Amino acid sequence: MSAKAAVLGAGSWGTALAVHLGRRGPVTLWARPEDEPARIAEHRENRRYLPGVSLSPGVSVCADVRDALEGAAVIVLAVPTQFVRGVLDRHRAAGSWLPPLAIAAKGIEVGTLALPSAIVGQVLGPEAEARSVAFSGPSFAREVVTGEPTAVVAACADASQAMAVQQIFSHDNLRVYTSPDAVGVQLAGALKNVVAIAAGVLDGLHHGSNALAALITRGNAEISRLGVVLGARRDTFMGLAGMGDLVLTCTGHLSRNRLLGRELARGRSLAEIVGGMNMVAEGVETTRAAAVLARTAGVEMPIVDQVHAILFEGMEPRRALAALLARPLKAETEDPRT
Repeated sequence: MSAKAAVLGAGSWGTALAVHLGRRGPVTLWARPEDEPARIAEHRENRRYLPGVSLSPGVSVCADVRDALEGAAVIVLAVPTQFVRGVLDRHRAAGSWLPPLAIAAKGIEVGTLALPSAIVGQVLGPEAEARSVAFSGPSFAREVVTGEPTAVVAACADASQAMAVQQIFSHDNLRVYTSPDAVGVQLAGALKNVVAIAAGVLDGLHHGSNALAALITRGNAEISRLGVVLGARRDTFMGLAGMGDLVLTCTGHLSRNRLLGRELARGRSLAEIVGGMNMVAEGVETTRAAAVLARTAGVEMPIVDQVHAILFEGMEPRRALAALLARPLKAETEDPRT
């Protein structure tokens, strides 16, 4: 890659993507004032979110979105989903939003129940939404920048936009596949975080591999149920953005959502856990949105419901697990809405 990339968001994932892209060409990493862009630039390291990883020579850091967008051939949106609207709304007049927009956020907006691409459309207009490419898959930030082989998906109904993002990101250890199913890829990337919280709860309760395998499988079943009702392709949920990312997030020791679930099972409060975390666990707010979205769509999602009960209704984790096991018996192959 020789054309410039703009990465908006200097969390761990945004920083990792900037480092990766910066190994092939110029990248401008935009950081919020509270993330101390001057300090990141001075140390050539994001010590808060990705300590021990040096910025690539091609990466520059800025606090002005105009500087980031100027001359960019691709824009990477890597802020947490609940902040996407605010960032776009504040900076929509800052410069050109015409290049392909790779959405690296994973979540569902609370209140509107919008996926990130829909937020882009609502703020920047339908043309910007049409250029938006959902970028998701099993990809811990630290492993991407330390050279671990990684495969992800770039999804957009416009194949040319997906292929543009594929070409820009596919080098060294990162391989990118394309998909036309942006809705399915975004739903999978968002909802796997909810199941990962449940996986952490199982770990904190000292349950074994049988329970985890069942959770991952049934979690994917209810994610795909919702996805199909909302217009996604069922096979998306068996691919990298679906089962791939779900397995990683439910089993990997770097998963923030799994860690949060484990600490909940050990008796710590949600406020205490979140207050002590350096990075955002997207699954918390996604759970709040997903429970409403499932009810609105008429889709039964028992794992989502029980995670919601643990997070927001004071449900004791052992009782939540017992409630799942006590559900009425049914066939594994079932109606999409149940």
